[in-house]
Amino acid sequence: MQSDLPEHCLSRYVIRVRFCETDLMGIVHHGSYLSYFEAGRVEYMHRRGVDYMEWAKQGLHLPVVEANVHYRRSARFDERLVVETRLAEHTRVTVLFSYRISREDSGELITEGSTLLACVDDTHRPRRMPEHVLSVLRSPETHPRPIDAA
Repeated sequence: MQSDLPEHCLSRYVIRVRFCETDLMGIVHHGSYLSYFEAGRVEYMHRRGVDYMEWAKQGLHLPVVEANVHYRRSARFDERLVVETRLAEHTRVTVLFSYRISREDSGELITEGSTLLACVDDTHRPRRMPEHVLSVLRSPETHPRPIDAA
């Protein structure tokens, strides 16, 4: 895997914890963090001008094949959280994104983790990732948006 990626392979995105993402104690349910990771990853792509549906029409899909979550602290209903998404590594067939979720007000680390995505075709067979896709994923933000314009 290539791991010597530049600092600009990072995007930050702010989310507000919704009531439906919490348990009876008002604490974010552990499964909700994977949704936050996905929202951060989609935002990472949007900020680089990716039209994922266009990639899908070309037979290029990036399903998650592995996920890791390390819980550090609890988050609660209505808190604003910063999701940092970084392209951490890639091969010709996989990409690894890492995530850090922290409180917006204090910067306290809540959760960190990663997802490994594999490049597959319409039949779900592994395929080599086109160079233009890797180039876009490694590029700086070309479509920046305010941190909380979601």
